[in-house]
Formats: sequence, C-alpha cells, structure tokens
Amino acid sequence: MKPIDTAVEKILNGDIVAVPTETVYGLAGAIDSEAAINKIFKIKERPFFDPLIVHVSSTEMAQSLSINWNSLCDKLAESFWPGPLTIVTPKSILVSDLITSGLESVGIRFPDHPVAIELINRTNKPLAAPSANKFTKTSPTSSAHVKSEFGDDVFILEGGLCDIGIESTVVGVFENEIKIYRPGMISMTEISEAIADKSIKITYTESPVSPGALKHHYMPKKKVSLYRENPNELNASVWVVPDSPEQAARLLYSKLREMDNETSEKINIILDPRYMNLDSYKGILNRLDKAKTFDFYFT
Repeated sequence: MKPIDTAVEKILNGDIVAVPTETVYGLAGAIDSEAAINKIFKIKERPFFDPLIVHVSSTEMAQSLSINWNSLCDKLAESFWPGPLTIVTPKSILVSDLITSGLESVGIRFPDHPVAIELINRTNKPLAAPSANKFTKTSPTSSAHVKSEFGDDVFILEGGLCDIGIESTVVGVFENEIKIYRPGMISMTEISEAIADKSIKITYTESPVSPGALKHHYMPKKKVSLYRENPNELNASVWVVPDSPEQAARLLYSKLREMDNETSEKINIILDPRYMNLDSYKGILNRLDKAKTFDFYFT
C-alpha cells in the first residue's frame, strides 16, 4: 500500500496523520471526527482554548464552512490560494466548537502542497491540521522534525522540506475591514495590493481567534537571545538572520532545531536592525519575538 493510501485510510477511520504543507508540517484529522480532533489536542499537549485551522482543497469547500463568505474573502482566495493565507470567517454548522475553541469563527486555508491537496481530495473532507509539534515548541519543516517530536506515534506522509518555512498569515475578514491576526510571508502590502480598494481598512491585531497568539511560542529548549551584533559568546550557538526574508523564513525553524541539538548552552540570533520595520520581515520577527526568552533586543 502506498503511503498516501495508508494516510487516506487512517483519516477515514478517525485517526490522524502528519502531512506536509508549504508552510510547516501539520497534524491532520477529519473535521467530522471528534476522536481525531481530540487526538490532535492530546498528542500535541495543546490546550482546548487554542483553535485549529481547517485545510481545504477548493474555495467551494471553504465556502461550505462559512456562513458569511463575502467578496473580500473571494478576492483574497483568488489572489493567494492555494498558499500561505488563512481566512477567518463566521463558521457554519459543519465546524464543531471543539475545533474553534467555542468561538463562532473558523480559520480556513487552502495549502499549496500536492501531498496535502491529494489527501484532502481523496478523503473528500476538510482537515483540521495544526503544526506537527508539541504545543509552544519549534514548528517542523521536515518529516525528520516530526519524527523527532512524536516517534512512531504518528504516521508521517513525506513531502520534502517546506518551501515557506513559517506558518500562514492569518486574517479576519469583515465587510469593510481586514485584520491581520498573525503575520506571515504574505504581507500587509501584498494584501492591500490584492484588494485594490483604499476604503478597506487593514490593520495588525492579535486575537485569540488565531493560533500562535500566546506571548511565548515556537520555542526551543535552550534560551534564545536576540542581538543586533554578535556578542561572540563561547557558550552560544549563533545564527545570523539572512538578508532575504524568504530564505530567513525557510531556514528559521530548522536552524532553531539544529542549534537546540548542539552542545552550546544557549542560542543567539543576530538580526540587523534595518529589518525591524520591513513589512517583508513581519512574520519572521513575530516568530523570533515569541521564540526568544527575554523581552530585549540586545545591543
């Protein structure tokens, strides 16, 4: 039996599988299986107050999960799907309160990865799929990362390294407003250009309707410090954030995991101050801010 056949069988039987996407690997379960959704929360050690994103393989499937899919949702889907954008919209009765942590809205995404799309199409079910790691820990961008996290407890679909490398941009969509709840590699500038309507207000706003809203998230076991310049400490592993935001995002989690496994006592991230106000680095800065141990950006 091919791995995809095994994964389809497991999903249809109410189990979960690790599936690759272009952002990070996810733990996927059918949204109509309470057993699968409960298993996702249990194996991740994730509290039930943190909602799950639902993955679809078409805009039509997304619309079935919403009771207010408006024209702004259509514009965003046309511009960025499949891709690393999650649209938060009022949920339909197809989405349980367990998935949304009791909230009346649901985050929906159409992933840009052939393996994920095939899994959704063949099961013909939307899949809830948070990142395939323990809660608040560093996200996985390879099957090896998932294996190191869960061993043989989860069946893993191989999909290579993730192209994007950090989680999706999450947006709340209203009649005349878009709120960016979690920044990612789709920037405010790109969203504004896609909407092409200056009357639509676009803002950054953290909210419990989006995963990753806690102060500390994506964290390695070691202490992480953020520096403007390398302090050249002997007991530290060091990563200099690349001057390409795409490369920085793609490498971020793998570098954190790599340094976490080295013999050093701590991790130092060197970030050029010029990147702090760049829209293209907003998602990377968000992940670094939540992964770091201290509320300082050291000189």
